Amino acid sequence: MAGAAPGPSPAARLMGAVFVGVRHHSPACARLVAATVEEQQPAYVLVEGPADFNERIDELLLGHELPVALFSYSDEHASWSPFCDYSPEWVAITEARRHGAEVRFIDLPAWHRSFHDVTNRYADAELRYAEVVERLCAEFAVDNVDVLWDHLFESDPQPQGLAEYFELLRGTATADDGDAAREEYMARWVRAAVRHAGGKPVVVITGGFHTPALQALLATEKTHTENADTGWPEVPERERGASYLVPYSHARLDAFTGYQSGMPSPGYYQQVWENGPRRAADWLVESVATRLREKQQPVSTADLIAARTQAGALARLRGHANLARTDVLDGLTSALISEDLTQPPPWTRRGTLQPGAHPALVEMIGALRGDRTGRLHPDTPAPPLVHAVQELLRTHGLDHEGTLSLDLTDAGAVERSRILHRLRVLRIPGFERTSGPSEGAAPQLDEQWVLMPVEDRLAALIEAAENGATLEEAAGVALERRSRHAPLPQLAGILFDAVLCGISTLSGRVKQSLSAGVRQTGDLAALGHVLRSVLGLWRHDRLFGTAKDPLLGTVIDAGTARVLWLIEGLHGGPAPADPHRLVAMAAARDAVLHAKSVLSLDTADVTGVAIRVSNDVQAPPDLRGAALGLAWTLGTQPDVRKVRGIKELGDWLAGLFAVAREEVLASPELVGVLDELVSAMTEEEFLVALPALRLAFSYFPPRERETIAATVLDHRGLEGNARSLTRITVDPMIVAEALAVEKRVDALLIKGGLA
Repeated sequence: MAGAAPGPSPAARLMGAVFVGVRHHSPACARLVAATVEEQQPAYVLVEGPADFNERIDELLLGHELPVALFSYSDEHASWSPFCDYSPEWVAITEARRHGAEVRFIDLPAWHRSFHDVTNRYADAELRYAEVVERLCAEFAVDNVDVLWDHLFESDPQPQGLAEYFELLRGTATADDGDAAREEYMARWVRAAVRHAGGKPVVVITGGFHTPALQALLATEKTHTENADTGWPEVPERERGASYLVPYSHARLDAFTGYQSGMPSPGYYQQVWENGPRRAADWLVESVATRLREKQQPVSTADLIAARTQAGALARLRGHANLARTDVLDGLTSALISEDLTQPPPWTRRGTLQPGAHPALVEMIGALRGDRTGRLHPDTPAPPLVHAVQELLRTHGLDHEGTLSLDLTDAGAVERSRILHRLRVLRIPGFERTSGPSEGAAPQLDEQWVLMPVEDRLAALIEAAENGATLEEAAGVALERRSRHAPLPQLAGILFDAVLCGISTLSGRVKQSLSAGVRQTGDLAALGHVLRSVLGLWRHDRLFGTAKDPLLGTVIDAGTARVLWLIEGLHGGPAPADPHRLVAMAAARDAVLHAKSVLSLDTADVTGVAIRVSNDVQAPPDLRGAALGLAWTLGTQPDVRKVRGIKELGDWLAGLFAVAREEVLASPELVGVLDELVSAMTEEEFLVALPALRLAFSYFPPRERETIAATVLDHRGLEGNARSLTRITVDPMIVAEALAVEKRVDALLIKGGLA
C-alpha cells in the first residue's frame, strides 16, 4: 500500500459516527479508509454491502487471492459485489479486523426489489448527477469523470475536498425509490451501531453518492425505538436464493470492457496501490512496450524516453504532483502514434475499444487492464451445483484435457453427451463441441468434443448455481428463462438444446410456446427456420426420443398452415429471390410429403394454394416458381411450355429449383425449354440474369449439375463430356465481367471506325 497516507479524515462526525464517502475501487479512497480506521480506533466499521452476509463475513477473510466478488441471486435477479486489493470496502473490512473493530455490512440484500435493475452493487451513480459532472469536467477542462477524479484525487498524495466533492455531486438530487430505501436502511444500521458502541467511534464507509443523504437523515431524525430488543435492523428474508464468493478478474473489473462502476484500468491502479503512481507510470510504459514488441510492432528506446518526457511535461502542465494515468497514456500516444487516429482514445470518452483501433491503443488498454484472476481459498463454501458437477465429471471421465469422441448409439455415451450439453447451455467454459447432431438435419450418430481446463470454470459454476442445485435442474431453468421472451427462431434452437440435454419437461413448455408463436407470426423466414427444425426432430430424432412426438406434430401442423396462409397473401413487384422464404416453402413441402399424418390440411388443399400462387402475377417471381414446384412435388404435372412466358426467369427458377429439384432433373422437356430460353438471350440480357441464374443452379449439387449438362447435350443432339462443361476453373462472374468489358471495347472500336 504505497504512497503517503492522507491526513485526518475530512468527513464530519455526527452522532458518534465518522462518515467516509468513497469512490468504488479507488486507491486514494482506500488509503483514506485505512487512515481513518487507524486514527479513530472505532468499535464498529460499517460498510456498504449486503447485510444478509454479515454472519459469513469471516469467509471474506479466509485468505483469498483477489479480486473476488460476492455473488447473490434469487428467483429473478443476480448481482455482484466485487472486491480487489484497493477497493475501499475491502480495506475497511481488513483494517477493521486488524484494529479489533467489528465489521457489519449495512445495505439491503442484493435480491431486494431496490436492486431490481442493478447487476453491480458498486455501480457508479454518474447518471444521477450527470449535469454536475459535466459542469465540473468543463470547469477543469477534462474529458470525463475518470480524468476528473484522477486530476482531483488520485494524483495528489494528500487529496483534499473529497467530502465537498460528493456533497456537490449529490446536491439537491432526489433519490429514486431504490436508493431512498437503501439509505433509510443504512441509516438504521448507523443508529444501532452508535447505540452499541459504548461511546467509541463508528466509521461508516459508503459510496460518495449516499454519504450526504445518510448524514442528512441522521441529522434531522429524533431518537428511534424500533428493534429495541437488539437494536440492529432485521435482514429481509427471501424464499429462494443464496450468496457465495466467486473468483473475479481484472478483465471483469475494467470499464473498458463494459464494467459498470468504479475506476477503470485495474491493472494500472493495482500498481498504484502497491508501488505508488511514479513506479506505476514506469510499469505502464514498460508493459506497453513489451506487448507491442511481442506483436512485432517497433518500439525504440528513444520512443520510451519520449513517452516518459511527454508524460512528465503533461503532469506539470496539468498541475499534478504525481503522474496521473492520462498523463502517461497521452505521453505514450504522442510518442508511439504518428498517424491520425480513426477513433478517439477510449480514456477520453469512457467507452470500450472499437474495432479498427490503432495497435498501440489496443496494447495500452490491455496493459492497463492487467491479467490477475482471483482464486478462492480451498475452505470457501460453494453451492451444491459445484460439487455435483465435479462429481459428474470425475465419475464419467470428463475431467481430463483432450478430445472426446462419443458414439450416440451407446447409452453411456448419450449420458456423457447430456452432461456436456448441460454444461454448454450453462455457458461453463472448457467444453467445446466441434461436431454432432444439428437441428433440422439428418441424424448424426456421433459427437466430437474438446475438453480443456479453464481458470474461469469455478466462477461460472458458482454463478450458474442460481439456476438450480443439480446440473439437470440448472440447465433446464437456464433454458426455460431464455425461452420466456425469445423470438420465434431462437425458440427452435432452445428446443433442440433441451433435447440434447435430455430435459423433457422444458421441451413441453417450449413446444407449446412454439406452437403459439407459429400461429401468430407474420415472419415467413423465421417460420421457415422453425418448421424445418421441428420437422427434423419429428422425422429423425430417435436418438433423443422426439421422433413422432405429438407436441412437435402440433407445431408442424400449425406451421405448415401458417406458411401457406402467408404466401397466398404475399404480393410485390419483381425482386431478387429470397432464400429464406424459399426455405419456408421447402419446409412446407417436406411437411406434406413426410408428416402428412399430423396435418389437418389434406393434399388437395395444399395443391390448390400452390396453383393459385403460381398463377398470381402479383406474387414475387421466386414465390411463383416455388409454388409451381410445390404443386409439382404433390403430383400436379406443370405445362412446361408456359415457362417461355416467364419474366425474371432466374428468380423464378430459384424458387422452382429450391422446392422441386428432383422433378426438374427427371424432366428433359423442361431442361430443353430452359436451354432454348437461355440460348435466345442477348449478351446484355444474359449478364443481367446471371446472378439469379447462379443462385438458382446452386440448389443442385455438382453431380446433379452434370446430369443437367448431359440432358442439354442430348437436347442439342451433341456428344460430349458433361463433366467438362460443369468443371470450370474461373469464377463465372469474372467471365461475365470480362464479356461486358469486351462488349464495351467493341462498341468503342466501332464508334471510332476501328473495327
